[in-house]
Amino acid sequence: MPAIAFIYNPRAGKLLRNPGLVERTITAVRSYGPVEICPTTGPRTAGALAQQQIAQGAEWVVVLGGDGTVNEVANGMIGSHAALAPLPGGTANVLCVETGIGTNPLKAAAALGLRQPRRIAVGHLKSETTDRHFLAMAGAGLDATVVNTVNPAIKDKLGKLAYWVSGFGMVGRSLAQFHSDVDGFVSQNSYLLASRVRNYGGDLEIARHVSLLDNCFEAVSFTGVNSFRYLPYLVGVLAGRPALCPGVDVRPAQVLHCRAAGSQPVPVQIDGEAAGFLPARIALVPDALTLLLPRTYLERAKRKPWITSPTR
Repeated sequence: MPAIAFIYNPRAGKLLRNPGLVERTITAVRSYGPVEICPTTGPRTAGALAQQQIAQGAEWVVVLGGDGTVNEVANGMIGSHAALAPLPGGTANVLCVETGIGTNPLKAAAALGLRQPRRIAVGHLKSETTDRHFLAMAGAGLDATVVNTVNPAIKDKLGKLAYWVSGFGMVGRSLAQFHSDVDGFVSQNSYLLASRVRNYGGDLEIARHVSLLDNCFEAVSFTGVNSFRYLPYLVGVLAGRPALCPGVDVRPAQVLHCRAAGSQPVPVQIDGEAAGFLPARIALVPDALTLLLPRTYLERAKRKPWITSPTR
């Protein structure tokens, strides 16, 4: 039986709304091995907890929290051979939804033994203020602005709906512009997503052809100075054909460089958390992390043919 470190964020939305959930989840995890319980004590503490537990012999690092907490733990595990096992405890739970782990932490904990370890690539973002890895996605421009403007109190009350409120609050505004170089494809954009997953925020699929088993990002970039331009983009995303929208480019990528096109600062987010401002370099890091994944995800994560956009 593996030695298990159980890291959880006491401030995660699902845990705040469900007293006793942590204890019930720990009970389910104990059936797979001895558990060391490790609550986080504040922002940026989860990665150090993971490093400490791995040094003490943890073979599985089970994380109950949101995508931000999973990101922190992953940053503490890069290059190790311990296996990361996320459980849904946050607002969007992008990674858990993407892989079919689901949104119920008790069911996810009970099914831990059915998961299989896979070595995967991760993303890395380097800017003047940020030097971090990420599992799911990095975004520059519009979506990072939405992340930066979400009211924490509203997020605690409304969950994912708070991001939609913040996003629709951008309608009619002018958007900061930036230049991007995506494996040599150069363009000017107001939003760029470098994704390792199809699921976006638990509700949408912007990137549609990538999986965690691929050694690339799916890079999706959008042009437009006025946010009204994004209303037809949203229709294209909902229809499952964003690559066919004029002003949208979709392509596989491994290295992306982005810099602001003017004096207006352009924010960046990774895994749904604010990550500073451009300029930034986003690159793929192969063979970086072991992730415990459901068999159903491994079976369906077959690489689909890439649909690239017409030249702008």
